[in-house]
Amino acid sequence: MARKAESYEEILLKLKLIVDNMENNELTLEESMKQYEEGVKLSNKLYGILNKMESKINILNNEKEEEFGENI
Repeated sequence: MARKAESYEEILLKLKLIVDNMENNELTLEESMKQYEEGVKLSNKLYGILNKMESKINILNNEKEEEFGENI
């Protein structure tokens, strides 16, 4: 069964939890490294989502500009 893709907000919440855990200074060095690696992965996912949304916005804006130009 296909797994539902996580939303931007869900990923951001996970990243915030990792940051909170790391700021508590209660993790071992090994645990901190694992959390850091997971945080980097989550950050990359968030960056990818934002890039996709930016591309969609640019496409929509270009379509609107073309429609507006045709109506003059």
